[in-house]
Amino acid sequence: MAEKIETLLKTSTVYRPTEKTLQEAHIKDYETAYKESIANPEKFWEGVAKELEWFSPWKKVLEWKFPWAKWFLEAKCNISYNCLDRHVKSWRKNKVAVIWIGEQGEERLFTYAALHRQVNKCANAMKSIGLKKGDVVTIYLPKIPEQIVAMLACARIGVVHSVVYSGFSAPALESRIKDADAKLIITADYGYDRGKSIDLKKVVDEAIANCPSIEKSIIVRREKPGITLKNRELDWNEWLEEQSTKCEAEQLDAETPLYFLYTSGTTGKPKGVVHVHGGYMVGTYITAKYVFDLKDEDVYFCVADPGWVTGHSYIVYGPLLNGATILTAEGKPDYPNPGRWWDLISKYGVSIFYTTPTAIRLLMKYGEDWPQKYDLSSLRILGSVGEPINPEAWEWFHRVTGGDKPIMDTWWQTETGAILVTPLPCVPLKPGSATRPFFGIEADVVDKEGNSISTGGGFAVIKKPWPSMMRTIHKDPDRYLSYWNNIPGCYTAGDVCHKDEDGYFWFMGRADDVLKVAGNRIGTAEVESALVSHDAVVEAAVIGKPHKTAGEMIKAFVILKQGQTENSNLTKDLKNHVQTELGKIAVPREIDIVTSLPKTRSGKIMRRVLKAKELGQDPGDISTLEE
Repeated sequence: MAEKIETLLKTSTVYRPTEKTLQEAHIKDYETAYKESIANPEKFWEGVAKELEWFSPWKKVLEWKFPWAKWFLEAKCNISYNCLDRHVKSWRKNKVAVIWIGEQGEERLFTYAALHRQVNKCANAMKSIGLKKGDVVTIYLPKIPEQIVAMLACARIGVVHSVVYSGFSAPALESRIKDADAKLIITADYGYDRGKSIDLKKVVDEAIANCPSIEKSIIVRREKPGITLKNRELDWNEWLEEQSTKCEAEQLDAETPLYFLYTSGTTGKPKGVVHVHGGYMVGTYITAKYVFDLKDEDVYFCVADPGWVTGHSYIVYGPLLNGATILTAEGKPDYPNPGRWWDLISKYGVSIFYTTPTAIRLLMKYGEDWPQKYDLSSLRILGSVGEPINPEAWEWFHRVTGGDKPIMDTWWQTETGAILVTPLPCVPLKPGSATRPFFGIEADVVDKEGNSISTGGGFAVIKKPWPSMMRTIHKDPDRYLSYWNNIPGCYTAGDVCHKDEDGYFWFMGRADDVLKVAGNRIGTAEVESALVSHDAVVEAAVIGKPHKTAGEMIKAFVILKQGQTENSNLTKDLKNHVQTELGKIAVPREIDIVTSLPKTRSGKIMRRVLKAKELGQDPGDISTLEE
């Protein structure tokens, strides 16, 4: 890196865990446990693996031929078995595994035994139409229980699942089906969004018209009377009806592919990230257990959709591996009103709540009156995922939920499979910081040559392999190699970051979004955080625009809080506020007041789309853009 990345954001407040949190925590001494895990990572991961059930043991924990990793060599396992059978053999048989709430208020509950039976029926149904180990099923469903059932059924028989978020268009779905060579697609007649019916079947019909690999379509019919099915289409309930509730889990090699999940880059086609049974199982199990301090009495609510990796790892696999009770809800946080999520927390006694900075800022917009209407006393652990959380949003989230619940600000990616940098409930918290690496994870901040940086910002990297890491990019191993060859000997995440004097990681945005102003390199997250800390602002995005003398100038787009209106003094006041918070170097030359920002369907701000529109350029792959 030719120029240092400036770190401008000042921090002061440190929140220490309460005595109650410390007493309850699985991990009470992070420092000692982390040092031990890093001294011998293979020993640490092997210890975790032994907490799960394997059909036959490994002969070697790790085979590392840079940058290719194999974990738990020659071991046989099945992640579906560990999510279900392991619990059904115990007292958890009759414990509630999944609570599902539909947008229209419907409620469905599944015990571990009931979920096990349903998954077995689905697995048998797949086998009845000729699916076998290594085949691929595309799952294009709204956030309904059948989504979870289908994923676990695929895993049970060694079929690879490719979940595609149900908000994707027909061309985006088509490209993912073709790349995966999927033989079967599972979908629904309709999804619901703010009270409107979304015709998913129409999208699927358009997509598969050009996908000769698809042999059959399975349709979950949610509305009555049900839509008429055509040739090669089967009704979900009828498909499962006559199937046996018994289906032995396939004994699979630990490196057997579990799923493909497509993630978009700035250019080119979506990347099919490949995760496998063994290592992914180990990584999601232990991170869910320690980060969220999962206990048997917890009710765990993650707001993600299984169409994204957070839904894979922390709605489905991680919590079920731990025998947790999961609450999952269809719909938006502010429909039919801004109290929806708070109401669910109160009604179901949610103790762990995992959400996104975007959702927190949306709820901030409606003010503190809404959360104050509900009893949130059941909460004990909060979480944030998706992008760096602004300190102001962190403080708001902390305050409205009682002011004593630790927030696990987690950093990870589709490619990493599981959380890599995160607080634990036992550590002091600094609003806006992802804190420290998880056990067994050797993370660092380096320059382009791979040298550690002690002051200022650099690239976030991981220096050693970990079990849940992706194994490759489907059909594109060269693209996989690109993650490891940008910086010598390291996995490069594509994020810029700095470490403070306590070793806490502060993520500053994507490397592609770093601003270069008058020779100074500034992370977007810092400028956005400064803007959001202003009383009038709920959300902000900043981009760089070419400038004759400064090289690049900062332009900001801000969304105002409810009740705030644009006036002649506001822009000036915002600029002064940024100068006070960060210094003159970070002051935007232009500020636009907007009502919305372009976001991915998983809630991340797409700054490159803003920049492309501003400069009249091609925005690249926008298949993940929220419509």
